[in-house]
Amino acid sequence: MQQSSKQKESPFFYGWLIVAAAAVGVFFSGPGQTYGVSVFIDHYISDFGWSRSLVSGIYSSATLAAGLLLFIIGRMVDKFGQRRMMLIVGSLLAVACLWNSFVVGPVMLFIGFFMLRLFGQGSMTLVPNTLVPQWFVLKRGRALSFMAIGGFLSSATFPPLNTWLIASFGWENAWRILAGAIVIIFLPVVFFFIRNKPEDIGLLPDNAVSKKRLAKRKEEKMDEEEEEGFETNWTVKEAMRTRAFWLILFCVSIPALVNTGLTFHLFSILGEQGVPNQTAALILSIMAIVGFPVTMASGFILERVNVHIVLGLSFIGQIAFILLLTQVDTYILAIGFGVLWGIIGGIERITLNIIWPDYFGRENLGSIKGIATTTMVIGSAFGPLPFGVAYDTFGGYTEILLLILIFPILGTIAAFLSPPPKKTA
Repeated sequence: MQQSSKQKESPFFYGWLIVAAAAVGVFFSGPGQTYGVSVFIDHYISDFGWSRSLVSGIYSSATLAAGLLLFIIGRMVDKFGQRRMMLIVGSLLAVACLWNSFVVGPVMLFIGFFMLRLFGQGSMTLVPNTLVPQWFVLKRGRALSFMAIGGFLSSATFPPLNTWLIASFGWENAWRILAGAIVIIFLPVVFFFIRNKPEDIGLLPDNAVSKKRLAKRKEEKMDEEEEEGFETNWTVKEAMRTRAFWLILFCVSIPALVNTGLTFHLFSILGEQGVPNQTAALILSIMAIVGFPVTMASGFILERVNVHIVLGLSFIGQIAFILLLTQVDTYILAIGFGVLWGIIGGIERITLNIIWPDYFGRENLGSIKGIATTTMVIGSAFGPLPFGVAYDTFGGYTEILLLILIFPILGTIAAFLSPPPKKTA
């Protein structure tokens, strides 16, 4: 009890160490993210003589299968806690990397991609995004923004790192080195530093809230139940009975579908409009450079502005950059498109993470966020398909770019119609 009091009186809040550890988790999702896996694709094709369509089809189907299981990971987070699940998921991601180093056929490749997408792209982003909201309520926006640094560093690090590892040691050993890095770096961070929630070590979210409530408790002799009542928690069934849950779930699927489709076909889209590949590559870099500070700023803004309003405005921005993309035929317009896409992407990244704990509380966040992550991954799996079909049908992308505008238009309406739900007594 004495130790707990010292922790409460400490000027340093342990939650910020949790944010740093969660950022490490998001960073190590890299081996399962598209930007990490894509470096290996050409080596599979050249070494095994497989077609690009075969490898792409295996990747899409494995991603879809993994996405359908993420809601189970979410439930397990609520049941076993983030610390245990991060140890399990991290270990299985290391196994997935090791498995991919021994791939010799399409079936093994499917299993390898499935594990990478389930434990890397899905679980290693899902679990940290349920951990940080346990530790912050008032400062949740900035905490998630700081955690997002891990994602930006991951996307910037793994493509060149994997390229160098493959060139130096071969693709098989590159996977083995990644597996070793997860075991040596990530798992000890989880074991020694991760704690599921502040209440486990005698604190309350934000620390400032804890101190204020401790003072008030001394003055008014608040009982424990009153002390815990600063946030409304919903069960999954209660959340699913609200209109906001389904509208926001629809909103979650839109950026995943649209952005994945655009990214997958970006070089082809811009090439059809006379923009060289070097400029297309520059756009992707600009997106990351612009998106990082926007995400950081958005976290602070969302502590003061209703999240569904910001989400609705981000869809209006999505409409704008899609329309701009149809007109990109010069270097200046391409740069403008990249900047606008990066701004909107930065806003979306933090908004779609913060809305679930803000709306439905911390207690069942794993299960609720698991459903949202499943929806997101399924959307990303289907994103590239309509662009490919449209190109084969119309010989270009103008028609599909105009057609997909229906999604951000509907998303704008859904977001503005989704204020935080009120829980009746």
